[in-house]
This record gives sequence, structure tokens and C-alpha cells, in this order.
Amino acid sequence: MACADPLGHVRHVREIAAADGRLPDEMLRADTPYIVRGLATDWPLVQAGRAGAAAADAYLRRFYRDATVNAMLGPPDIGGRFFYNDTITGFNFHNARARLADVLDELALHRDRPDPGAIYVGSASVDAALPGLRAENDIDLGARDALASIWIGNRTVVATHYDLPDNLAVVAVGERRFTLFPPDQLHNLYVGPLDFNPAGQAISLVDVRNPDLARYPRYADALAHAQVAELGPGDALFIPSMWWHHVEALSAFNVLVNYWWRQSPDYMDTPTNALMLALLTMRELPPAQRRAWQEIFRHYIFEPDEASLAHLPDNARYALAPLDDDGARVLRGQLLRRINR
Repeated sequence: MACADPLGHVRHVREIAAADGRLPDEMLRADTPYIVRGLATDWPLVQAGRAGAAAADAYLRRFYRDATVNAMLGPPDIGGRFFYNDTITGFNFHNARARLADVLDELALHRDRPDPGAIYVGSASVDAALPGLRAENDIDLGARDALASIWIGNRTVVATHYDLPDNLAVVAVGERRFTLFPPDQLHNLYVGPLDFNPAGQAISLVDVRNPDLARYPRYADALAHAQVAELGPGDALFIPSMWWHHVEALSAFNVLVNYWWRQSPDYMDTPTNALMLALLTMRELPPAQRRAWQEIFRHYIFEPDEASLAHLPDNARYALAPLDDDGARVLRGQLLRRINR
């Protein structure tokens, strides 16, 4: 059942149908989220999960080849929520490299306990951790070279964050609840440090399950734009690039497979690099200079048009020319020389 926010408002993510188990190409370029019920119903892993956690565990072990994964482990008192410590100088969990079989053993040991510790394998490559699994359990994404990852754990909570790639998340075992916020809600989400966070992405400091609106009052505005998706085995959720999402695993044993891909060429670096360089080079400038740079970015990056370059012949546009693999290599080299001088 949907969890209402403190304002009594719930907006559910829209649902679409997939013809013959395939998503049309335009839907894989969508800029708003959607649910596809039963997209992976025919997966053997989904069918095993419906028979119970032990059957799903046994099915996964069929593909195990002594792989090592990163596991996040937390004590019972964190309530499954991987987060900072009270002073934001550390975390309330620890990371460990472990054999996937050992993690599955630990999950089985804790499965029936009323207050288990939090156990979570996040973003492990499916092909590396469980080679052959995708031969029986996969989604056709056309020509996209998507990164397929697997997430395995118990009742855990991943704080609100965004990812650069588009994301198709498929619940294989258990149930999950996603709470999503559009990118323009950044100001209302009270985001923590950019360069010190639990899993590589900046996270919201607000606990979605129990928000402190006295401490984070603008979060009430974020809630007015939130969308909730509740997924069962075989259901899929498309999360567009840069959409904030909070993820709750609701069962004692959960498995999710997701696919990440970018709508940009491989030679393009992550925009996070530009953000960090901007912090280094622009944020402390006097206001008038920041406004000048804002106009330069608007002109060249955010609102470029052909008229702005019409005075330059094609062979004299250099870095302003359309980017390709060779141009990106030259530009990256110039940037590295500037940084290292």
C-alpha cells in the first residue's frame, strides 16, 4: 500500500504497457518516469522468487563462479538505512569485499530474524558476479550497450540520489518502493556533500520515511512534486537521467537487476567533472564576474545556436566545432595540461 507523505499527498508514477515484452525506442528516451507491470514476469529468476527466498537463492547460486562483490553492512539499529553518522564525518555502515556466496549465506542466516543487520550488495556487474544469468533473464534494449547490474539484500533503504545514466530497474525478487523527484527539486531536497557520500553520489539528508519538516521545511515543496512507484516481482521502472530517487527494499530477500545507459557518446565525460571544476574556478568570484561567466555558459553551452557561430568558418571553430572522438581527445588533453601546469 502506498505510503502517504505528511501532507497527505501521493502521486503514483504512470504505468504503460509494453508490446511483446519490448519497450519502443521513444520510451527508452523518455524524460519522465513510468512503470511497466510484468515486463520480466517470464524470467526464471522471477519465477523462482515467487516460490520463496530459498528458491531464488538456489537459482542465483547456479551461476556463481567464486565472484567477489562489494557489500554494505550495517547494524540493526540503523533500520536498514545506509546513511551518514550524526556529524556527517563518517557513515553508519561499513563496506566489505566478500565472496557473493558468503553474502548469500549471511542473508539466509538473517532472513527470519526480527531485527537483522542491513546487508546489501549494490551495483555488481551481472556478467562478472553471475555469468550466464542474463542468458535466461534479460531485457531487449535494442542497440543500446547498457551496463547490467544486480542488487541483492534484505530490508534496506538507499537515500535519495540521482544518476547520470537513464535507468531501467527490474524487480526480480521481493518488493520495492521508489520515491522520485524531478531534477528541479534540488533546492528542496537538502543535499549533502558532493564529494563525501555513502556510494559515490550526493544524497538528500531527509529521511523520506520520517521527514523532519521542522529541520527541512522546503522538503514539503519537494513532496508536492514527488511520485511513488511500488513494484513487485517482474515489474520494471524507468528512471530518466538526473531524476532523484529514494529506494526501499521491503522484503527479507530482494533482488533487482537494472540497466544503465547514456544518451550521449562514450567520449563525453561526466558533467560532474565540470561542476567540480566550476567550484574550483568560479564559485568564489565576485558577483559581477559570476554573472559574466553565467552568460558565457548560456551562450556556448546551454542555449547555443548557429547564429552565434556564423561569423566563424567551419575550419576555424576548433573547440566550438561539433564534438567527436578525436575532438574530445584533443580537448581533454588541453584541459589536463591547464590543470597540471
